[in-house]
Amino acid sequence: MTAIASNILASVDLGSNSFRLQICENNNGQLKIIDSIKQMVRFAAGLDDQKHLTQEAQERALECLAKFGERLQGFKPEQVRVVATNTFRVAKNIEYFIPKAEAALGFPIEVIAGREEARLIYTGVVHTLPPNGDKMLVIDIGGGSTEFVIGSDLQPTITESLALGCVTYSMRFFPQSKVTQKDFQAAITAARTEIQRISKSMKRNGWDFAVGTSGSAKAIRDVISFECPQENDITYAGMKKIADKIIEAGSTRKARFEGMKPERIDVFAGGLAVMMAAFEELEIEKMTVTEAALRDGVFYDFIGRTLNEDMRDQTTAQFQERYHVSRNQGKRVSEAAQMFMESICFAHHVSVQDLAYWKKYINWAALLHEIGIDIAHTGYHKHSAYILENADMPGFSRKEQKILSLLVLGHRGDVRKMVERAPEQLAWYAILSLRLAALFCRARLPMNLPPYTQLRTNPSGKGFTLRISQSWLDEHPLIAGALDYEIEQWEKVNMPFNIQTT
Repeated sequence: MTAIASNILASVDLGSNSFRLQICENNNGQLKIIDSIKQMVRFAAGLDDQKHLTQEAQERALECLAKFGERLQGFKPEQVRVVATNTFRVAKNIEYFIPKAEAALGFPIEVIAGREEARLIYTGVVHTLPPNGDKMLVIDIGGGSTEFVIGSDLQPTITESLALGCVTYSMRFFPQSKVTQKDFQAAITAARTEIQRISKSMKRNGWDFAVGTSGSAKAIRDVISFECPQENDITYAGMKKIADKIIEAGSTRKARFEGMKPERIDVFAGGLAVMMAAFEELEIEKMTVTEAALRDGVFYDFIGRTLNEDMRDQTTAQFQERYHVSRNQGKRVSEAAQMFMESICFAHHVSVQDLAYWKKYINWAALLHEIGIDIAHTGYHKHSAYILENADMPGFSRKEQKILSLLVLGHRGDVRKMVERAPEQLAWYAILSLRLAALFCRARLPMNLPPYTQLRTNPSGKGFTLRISQSWLDEHPLIAGALDYEIEQWEKVNMPFNIQTT
């Protein structure tokens, strides 16, 4: 049997709802997912009243583990880590099941404690969200337990694990998947009672923002996005709207939510009740959602990686290498685009914080705007935009990837395509800045703009004016012609673009 390369690592997460196998390539601490298998086992649903695993549940699990074992053939023990969570912790007959499970999988299973699970979840999140010194509250609602973590650095400050899960609460309060107002409120009350045990210390410690991970949080976020298109995060109002719709319909299935995966339907109400209880008891205003989870923390813990820079910068550099883009050209376009953005924002009295925010995205977009050329030069900006929105980009949230995609899509071609995407005012500034930067750097040579070049909004507040030397334009007819094209483009969207020569 051919041995697997030593930099290929695998993690197996044996959760109470689903089992997951993920295989990654470790490139000097940068992880690239090369395979992922997920199976809904509903292991927690196999616990009887005496907390013994039923034979049926064991057979479901062994069937899944045998498939994972087949995929892991050729891996050495030091390349695989298997962690098991709440159901493995609470099942009274688990000691009889584990030997069979390890034989099916081919690797030892590590049953981790609740707080260790919380630590690994946090490790996954802190490595995939940019560190900025702010405290974050991480909540992971699993099938049989919910982890609560607070931290601002590589090591968390508080780690807690409570016996609240989307599977166990759905079975306990919504048998046969029926949901009533009385039962839903009972689920919230029961969850709040559990969370009260830790809420005082957590609120005393405090946090700056909240992050949700794993299946329940992602499912809630996805349904809210469909029901309330203006919402990108989890809010209590959004969850209340969903809960009311489920209660009115009598079940999650009958509520017919768009954006919900079929395998989440039967356990969604339990996860929603737990999340609403957490919002109420911890007084959370809103929560972002990250794709990071326990399996990611297992990998980072595996390789012992430390945080020493913004992962988004690492990902950007890796994408430049992967798609063979010119780093020099990206840097030229980035510097020019940021200069234009500074010019227009300074004149418009944009706050320092907002300018810094958009300059970061302009920089990343400029560095990556040509990745689509690796597919085809024709319409490369469309290829670039698609990659940026849909690729796995460690460190970037889904929302951030959409911003990069928006800027790159708008950096050339017909401006009208951007209107239906309705970018905010500062996004229009950023789009124009990137368009002008790409235009002025077209020769792919060091570019020095003439002195006193300025980009401003028009006095009417609608449209823009570029102030530039006429003699310089006379010496650069190609750029002058491209600016004429910009005038035509911005007229189409009722944002006049004027050239004021000096």
